[in-house]
Amino acid sequence: MNYVARRCAAVAALLLALTSAVSAQEAKRITILYDAFGAPSALQKDWGFAALVECGGKRILFDTGNSAKIFEHNVKQLGIDLTRLDAVVISHRHGDHTSGLAYLLEVNSSVKIYAPQEAGFFKSRPPQGFLKAHPSLPMDLRYFEGKPPERFVTGTPWEKGNFEIVTKPTEIFPGFYVITTQSQKPGTVEMNEVSLAMRTPKGLAVVVGCSHPGVEKILEEATKIDSRLYTVTGGFHLVLTPQDQVQRTADTLHNALKVERVAPGHCTSELGFAVFRDRFKERFDRAGLGAVISLP
Repeated sequence: MNYVARRCAAVAALLLALTSAVSAQEAKRITILYDAFGAPSALQKDWGFAALVECGGKRILFDTGNSAKIFEHNVKQLGIDLTRLDAVVISHRHGDHTSGLAYLLEVNSSVKIYAPQEAGFFKSRPPQGFLKAHPSLPMDLRYFEGKPPERFVTGTPWEKGNFEIVTKPTEIFPGFYVITTQSQKPGTVEMNEVSLAMRTPKGLAVVVGCSHPGVEKILEEATKIDSRLYTVTGGFHLVLTPQDQVQRTADTLHNALKVERVAPGHCTSELGFAVFRDRFKERFDRAGLGAVISLP
């Protein structure tokens, strides 16, 4: 390659980098990468959830869907570069939100992954009380022969993962927060779930995975950061929920929490979609696979 060609290539690369940086700075959107409904497209539908948040110059992947193969397909179809992520948030341990980690870690094993406190999943630290000593025992019945271990964390299916466990509300970037709530509902009692909240000029934009603790409970926690709730996107976990209870949830978000917009997806249920669409009317955003939710 001659000198002129090399200079042209270098300038082109610089312009591309500058364009990408400007685009990242200007983007204010949530793109749905994984779900079981949406407009017909080349994307593959499946039960599960994943979304890409682009706001304030940051690119944050939220959850990774139910299949690494389908997640990879959808990511490539949408032209998303997973090597350019600033962070990843995993809402909870269920496979329909974590399975795409296998593909993510193939292409970007260094990105920080914020995950809930869950024994046996995300390199969490078990409670120190597990090692409570009973000095009357002989050494062969003492954990680690009575000495504090150098490493005391749970195993994980994703050894390459750079996990940071979320145990309290944390500002991960200026204006970006991860919050954790615990489910007390049958089937998921004591399961921790992490959600993402971002400041916008009109209030918080909140992204939820399945809302096992209850979407109301998650949003109430978010109001400790900012009482203004602009939008909530993701699964509201209203599958198999009676209509009157679904209606109460919609009313709580609309009347008590004063949520400006909703973009329900994943496990909200078709009944849930109908109820929230009727309740929020023009402030209901379709959040199916491939949808782009604009942020202010």
